[in-house]
Amino acid sequence: MTEKFKILASYVKDMSSETPDVETFIFVQENINKYQLNIDINSKALKNKMIEVNTTLKFEDTKPNEKKSYYEIIYSTVIRVSDDVKNKDEMQKIILCDVPTAIYPDLEKAFLNLIHDSGHPNIKLEKKVNFQELYNERFS
Repeated sequence: MTEKFKILASYVKDMSSETPDVETFIFVQENINKYQLNIDINSKALKNKMIEVNTTLKFEDTKPNEKKSYYEIIYSTVIRVSDDVKNKDEMQKIILCDVPTAIYPDLEKAFLNLIHDSGHPNIKLEKKVNFQELYNERFS
C-alpha cells in the first residue's frame, strides 16, 4: 500500500462542457481569462475498508453574464485504506489531501483536454493545485 492507502481504480466519472450557441462561444473566448477554477471533494464509504473519493473541478464565470460556458469534471478514485488508519483526522487528510494530490496530474490532463477540445486550446491552469496547502488552511 502507498503508505496508508492504495489506489485500486481511478477514472473520469462524469464530464461536461456546455456552450449554448456560437455567440456565447465567441463571448467566452474573449472573456475566459475571467473564469475561475473551483474544487470540491467528497467521499463515500464502500465495503472492505474501501472509499470512493470524487474530486470535482469546475471552470466557470462567477459573474452574472448571460453568455457563459460551463466546464466540469468529476474524477473518481477508489482506495483501500490500511488497517493502521484508525484516527478520523488521519482519514480526513487521506481523503482531502493525499488522494487528490496523487491523482491530480491525471485529473488536470483530462480536464485540460476537455477545455481544449471545447475550442479553447490555449487555456492553461496557471497554478498547480496544492492540496496540502488547501488542507492546512482549512484545518490548521
